Amino acid sequence: MRKAFSILTAIFVIILMALVAGFIMNLSGKMVKGTTAQFLHEQSVLLAKSYTEYTIMAVTANEHNTSNCLNNITGGYGDDGNGNYIYNIDVNISYIGNDVNLGAGSSSGCARILDSGVITEKSPLNVIVDVFVRYKPLDHPAGTSAPDITYHRRSLQKI
Repeated sequence: MRKAFSILTAIFVIILMALVAGFIMNLSGKMVKGTTAQFLHEQSVLLAKSYTEYTIMAVTANEHNTSNCLNNITGGYGDDGNGNYIYNIDVNISYIGNDVNLGAGSSSGCARILDSGVITEKSPLNVIVDVFVRYKPLDHPAGTSAPDITYHRRSLQKI
């Protein structure tokens, strides 16, 4: 009678420990997934800030006349091991202001001029910088296509 009770107690303790270990593994997996998602999001925020600053530098260094206007900047960051980028960045630039050299309507001029009817001629030229950072979650199943996660940042800057 005593030996049977010890065996039942041992089996019960082993099953209880296995359940606790399973809960710990499940919680650990969720924490890793959450940390990875947070890392990817924070990296996309930093990339959006960097590309905003880069775009502002590029617009100020660029002569925005009828033959040379900066409308879009694209880029990528991080290698996923298959020759593709983890992050794909697309920057759209829109212009606001009284600058006769923006080249509205020409094929090589500025594509997005939101307003050129500013009251005074000395009003500064402004740009709206829209940065889109797209990435796929790293933990999606192999062979399946995961939807892109997009982080968008919009900035207004005087030039």
